[in-house]
Amino acid sequence: MPDDTSPRLAESSSSHYVTSKSGGTTHLLPKPPLLVLQLTMEDNNQASSPASATEGKPIQCKAAVVRKAGEPLVIEEITVAPPMPGEVRIRVICTSLCHSDITLRNLQDFPAIFPRILGHEATGVVESVGKDVTEVTKGDVVIPVILPECGECIDCKSTKSNRCTIFPFKVSPWMPRDGTSRFTDKNGEIIYHFLFISSFSEYTVVDIANIIKIDPEIPPDRACLLGCGVSTGVGAAWRTAGVEPGSTIAIFGLGSIGLAVAEGARLCGATRIIGVDFYPEKFEIGKKFGVTDFVHAGECGDKPVSQFIIEMTGGGADYCFECVGTASVVLEAYASCRKGWGKTIVLGVDKPGAMISLSSHEVLHDGKSLMGSLFGGLKPKSHVPILLKRYVDKELQLDEFVTHEVEFKDINKAFDLLSTGKCLRCVIWMHKMSTHC
Repeated sequence: MPDDTSPRLAESSSSHYVTSKSGGTTHLLPKPPLLVLQLTMEDNNQASSPASATEGKPIQCKAAVVRKAGEPLVIEEITVAPPMPGEVRIRVICTSLCHSDITLRNLQDFPAIFPRILGHEATGVVESVGKDVTEVTKGDVVIPVILPECGECIDCKSTKSNRCTIFPFKVSPWMPRDGTSRFTDKNGEIIYHFLFISSFSEYTVVDIANIIKIDPEIPPDRACLLGCGVSTGVGAAWRTAGVEPGSTIAIFGLGSIGLAVAEGARLCGATRIIGVDFYPEKFEIGKKFGVTDFVHAGECGDKPVSQFIIEMTGGGADYCFECVGTASVVLEAYASCRKGWGKTIVLGVDKPGAMISLSSHEVLHDGKSLMGSLFGGLKPKSHVPILLKRYVDKELQLDEFVTHEVEFKDINKAFDLLSTGKCLRCVIWMHKMSTHC
């Protein structure tokens, strides 16, 4: 994302800031909630002692467990084992709810497996580390990310890929190194992991390949958003598509991922950002993130959406982003791209086994590209810190994504809000409500 094309944002009236001096320059940083300062100081105090009371021992805590497909989560006592080599045990401060959590809660078939602890957008404090972990230490504030990065394999060292060879991305029920679980219920039965994170628990164990240390002054209820959804959308525009200043883009689906794409495109200097959705109220929300035009997908009559976009743009959008997760929408997005250089980026996830069918003649003659974007093409440990800095510098909007917050005991309310389309992101606080919002 070129810095010179990124508009500066006005200070949010709901945020509080402190000054911080670095290299002789004074920076304006978001003031952290008292909760984060307290947690960090507590864990730093533990880190200064020879060993904390829990280090190397199992921890009993509460977790929200999904036991049957489609049923509400059950908050129950579980045991979290100590971290194994290469792992980190984290005390979760807060976690956000993503549509992927809802999808896996409701899914009947593979990769569904129960009982399971969902959740994958979180901020936490390191409680203890396993053998050979040097990247973080007790008391560090961290965010887990869904995409591993070992830093050593050919893919991690390449600028062309964000897929790790050693730790490939999977919707796995196990820890990545040894294929076992760190969770058991009160009867000693195994509880399965989700996306190597499982943040709907007061404590969780995450591989160091999925951990990013962050500045403790960054509000946890904003940092957690970069563990999956917002990073994916912003990164898709920035890294996968490489949106240039003056570009025209079309976004199919104005949920939180689609709005994050709009935010990324805005930061990259896109001139025209077209939102496509069935709900016109999404346009008003989208304007906050740079959406300039709206196509009501339900009021196109006999004319396909792609025809509207081709006519609006004089030949098609430079970049189209599919953020719904439906094969038919992928085809419509592809058809909406300009011939010769148009690029369609797929971010939505359709049901297992879903296929798309393209005319080989059109693929050859139209000269357009179609590609997927896992985690927005971002290398987590290299690029997420850049996004965090852009938030601190008031360039990247994160505050606007958080529309609701609940206490941990009300986690099912968060599922209801997101399922009915009443929120973008709902932050779930593990122990107390934040005073930041």
